[in-house]
Amino acid sequence: MQHGKHLAEQAARDLATSSKNSATAVGPAERPLPDPALIDAINQAFALFRVNYHNQFYSAFADTTLLDQAKRLWLDSLRHVGPGPVLAAARALIEQEEYLPTLRKMLGACEDQLAAQGLPRPRDAYREACNAPRPKDAQRWSHPAVYHAGRALGWYDLATRPESVTWPEFQRAYRDCCRRALAGEDLSIPAPPEPTPTPALSREEGAKRLHELRRQLES
Repeated sequence: MQHGKHLAEQAARDLATSSKNSATAVGPAERPLPDPALIDAINQAFALFRVNYHNQFYSAFADTTLLDQAKRLWLDSLRHVGPGPVLAAARALIEQEEYLPTLRKMLGACEDQLAAQGLPRPRDAYREACNAPRPKDAQRWSHPAVYHAGRALGWYDLATRPESVTWPEFQRAYRDCCRRALAGEDLSIPAPPEPTPTPALSREEGAKRLHELRRQLES
């Protein structure tokens, strides 16, 4: 328990420092401190891996320094997921994988869990955001998180900049939106503005425009 408390405190310090000193192209990074429930979920996931992949686990994490570094990396990479999906993904992996899962495997398993909750996988969300016609706020989105991720990145940038640039930036924005959605934040899409009504023409103005139209057709 003391070790878990040490990890929580160290992770909070490391990630708080990182959030103050880093920024992405979609704006300054203002990252909240790690959720204690997520820290606990990652500790539980590593405990499951230790039991199920005993020799592989101790070979990969020969000392507590390596283990703590791995946990901090996973905490940073999975902070958008939430504790419930992290634990569900870990349990799914120990049932499916013969070898100790990598972070990439864990991310894929977490995406499966998010998809089960209605949040599309990042690549699918990216395609949806790129292909959505205008006006964006009038479209039917698979999940509001997709709309807000595209909006955070910028629709113009998403349409004009190369995928090699926009895809990593969209991933970061989308993962943040997923984290907010799982935390219960309201990500509703704003209603599109009402069309400006066209003022009714007077009889004289209508007759004048009709005359002008006839003149253009006859010329």
